[in-house]
Amino acid sequence: MQLGDARSGKLADNLTGFGRALRRAGVPVDSARMALAQQAALLVGMDRRADVGAALEAVLVGREQDRLVFRELFDSFFRDPAIANKLLSQMLPSAEGRADPAKGRPRVREALAPQRAARPKPTAPPDKEVEFDAAMTASELARLRHADFNAMTASEYHLVERLARDIRLPLPVVASRRLRPGSRGARLHWPGVMRDAAANGGEVIRLPRLQRRMQPLPLLVLVDVSGSMERYARLLLAFLHAATRQLRRRDVFAFGTRLTDLQAAMRCRDSDQMLALASAAIEDFAGGTQLGQSLASLRQHHARRLIGNRTLVLLVTDGLDTGEPQALLQELDWLRRHSRRLVWLNPLLRFDGYAPLARGAAALHARAHGMLAVHNLEKLEDLAASLAKALAR
Repeated sequence: MQLGDARSGKLADNLTGFGRALRRAGVPVDSARMALAQQAALLVGMDRRADVGAALEAVLVGREQDRLVFRELFDSFFRDPAIANKLLSQMLPSAEGRADPAKGRPRVREALAPQRAARPKPTAPPDKEVEFDAAMTASELARLRHADFNAMTASEYHLVERLARDIRLPLPVVASRRLRPGSRGARLHWPGVMRDAAANGGEVIRLPRLQRRMQPLPLLVLVDVSGSMERYARLLLAFLHAATRQLRRRDVFAFGTRLTDLQAAMRCRDSDQMLALASAAIEDFAGGTQLGQSLASLRQHHARRLIGNRTLVLLVTDGLDTGEPQALLQELDWLRRHSRRLVWLNPLLRFDGYAPLARGAAALHARAHGMLAVHNLEKLEDLAASLAKALAR
């Protein structure tokens, strides 16, 4: 098949359109990657559609979480059943409109939607100039508070991710082993007694006491980063990073087929930088789920992260484990014995009538002290009160 000069045909124009669609879907694509994509398409040839797709994927996708979005967008953008054998050689401009808008990921549907030209904004008279921030109406905000994270478009998802960082998570406080001077307590604070007596000419007027300090529970978070938890993981990591920043003891791990310590990333004050470091550290993003094996790694290498029986453990997963259920039960029993409470944060509670029928979900349901929903902004806002109820039980 003679390719000819790509600059005089439709290949370059349609590759550019495909790159713009990828950017609208949230995939980072720049001019350097587009130049590599054109060279890769010319090198592999246009005879086989799968070869071209693999070549473009190799140069345009730099993150594991964008791989499924690329494949679905590639299938939707370059689809023409009438000339399937010459699809990639022609790259019809009308292929962008042939994707079924009722199917596929919201990011792909938004990327393939026709772009409307922005209407010029009417200018107000100079003497009545009024500034508004109408980025989102009250009704739109109310809809997003109840919308499932997995059903949002790319723009809605980024907006909700920003809103989630402003939600606070005041954890319940308990009495620590350390003491401080106070008005109540079983023991006298003798240094304080002597200072008060010296200030009053040797006469004892007040008896300060020692009482236990109150501090938030130490927190251990395990976040599932498998394929089914792809969109929830990033948003919940951003939420937990901002909501638990004031805690002294906060340990965060990601797990899929292996356990990844995210302590270095969570020390960053900026949430965007934290997410970038976490994405670089996680090697099994959007893979399978081996919860039992990950908990075994936690027990063998990070058991000191659990402070006695005082740590509150938040396990963020949908329970779709692919390991052996008996091994998972044993590790969950160990985790339950070495923590104050084991709370399961399950996004699948968004479905009415949900029942933990999968083997991993059944094991979690049998061992966890409580199961809470975390699939939209409303549930994140109610998480503190729900945790308090779970701890009370």
